[in-house]
Amino acid sequence: MGGQGKLFGRIALIVLVLGLVALGYQFRGDLSPGMLQQRLDDMGALAPFAFMAAYAVATVAFLPGLVFTIAGGVLFGPVFGTLYSLTGATAGALLAFLVARYIASDLVAQHTGGRLKKLIVGVEREGWRFVAFTRLVPLFPFNLLNYALGLTRIGFLPYALATFICMGPGAFAYTWIGHAGAEAVAGGRSGINAVLIALGLLAAVIFLPRLVKRVKNDPTQDVDVVDQSEPQKESTHGG
Repeated sequence: MGGQGKLFGRIALIVLVLGLVALGYQFRGDLSPGMLQQRLDDMGALAPFAFMAAYAVATVAFLPGLVFTIAGGVLFGPVFGTLYSLTGATAGALLAFLVARYIASDLVAQHTGGRLKKLIVGVEREGWRFVAFTRLVPLFPFNLLNYALGLTRIGFLPYALATFICMGPGAFAYTWIGHAGAEAVAGGRSGINAVLIALGLLAAVIFLPRLVKRVKNDPTQDVDVVDQSEPQKESTHGG
């Protein structure tokens, strides 16, 4: 009965995740900072919690988190917007990690090969540093990577800390971009200053992967999780 109960739980979880992905795909075209602002404006003190919960669910459902991060800057400003976006994105990354570990950990332990084996070897060799690198340097699609890392043996706490800390720079930069857009629409000198700072932060985020690669050898160089010849539409900081 125990085995059957676990199997039933896994099947139910798979169905739930697939349902979220299908629902997210249906509403993907309508997702925008303006839509999120419209939905959250009337929620008052509950808006931050609703925002973080929606961000977490969106991450599990493979929706682009960049929209949420920019919306966080528009709705809550650069400081709280970064905090809420980073918390929501990390919560979603942890949920996807746990889902993958619960559903497929036994299967992966028995049958591992190809690209997944390379990922597992890379994580076992580098540990949390592998996660940190992939969060700072968005080589792999963020949402897919969350599930893939759940199939490795990395501990939950190192994964969670590396994810939260190393997504911080990108989260702050894109949150500020949202804040700068809101300030620019409002007009005035503060809007101009905010836009200039946003441009500087965006340049820093673009340059950061090159800097990290120079300081630290790429621990993912032997890992081919996805086809690197295809452009990556989602980043570590945007889901």
